[in-house]
Amino acid sequence: MPLAPLSRRSVVLAGVLALAGCSTAVPEGITAVTPFDATRYAGKWFEIARLDHSFERGLGNVSATYTLQADGSVQVLNRGYNNEKKEWKQAEGRALFTGSPQVASLKVSFFGPFYGGYHVVQLDADYRWALVVGADRSYAWILARDKQLPAAVRSQLLAKAQEIGIAVDQLVWVDQSRSDS
Repeated sequence: MPLAPLSRRSVVLAGVLALAGCSTAVPEGITAVTPFDATRYAGKWFEIARLDHSFERGLGNVSATYTLQADGSVQVLNRGYNNEKKEWKQAEGRALFTGSPQVASLKVSFFGPFYGGYHVVQLDADYRWALVVGADRSYAWILARDKQLPAAVRSQLLAKAQEIGIAVDQLVWVDQSRSDS
């Protein structure tokens, strides 16, 4: 019997440690864009390239739509087409600023209390394209308002990604050829 309370404490401790591992901080040596205007950033973005992870594997025509909420949070709607299964996949989440809303550093959750980092580290002055990283350098996305980027912009974003330690040779270039995305 005395082991039951110890086991319960161990489970709680393991849960706390697991949550602590879900970092939302900007990776060391990287700075989020400041000043940042969430109103201008809101709307639909197309995923041009990404470092691949299981939650997006096999998806093309990926987009993210950000909608500002009255409470200061951001509704996130990610959508992508699975060519193999011939179906759209979508995930709804919520993003919160980790500090000042003038700093492009947010935490995003698609699964209850678990948050991941979302940090805009390069952003076009007209909010037409962005380079985003997660809580570490294994999460990176190139986003744009249009389905394609001019070659010069693409080169600029790749140079910045490489400069901050992103494995640009592992980027997956997203097919955006569907007209209904």
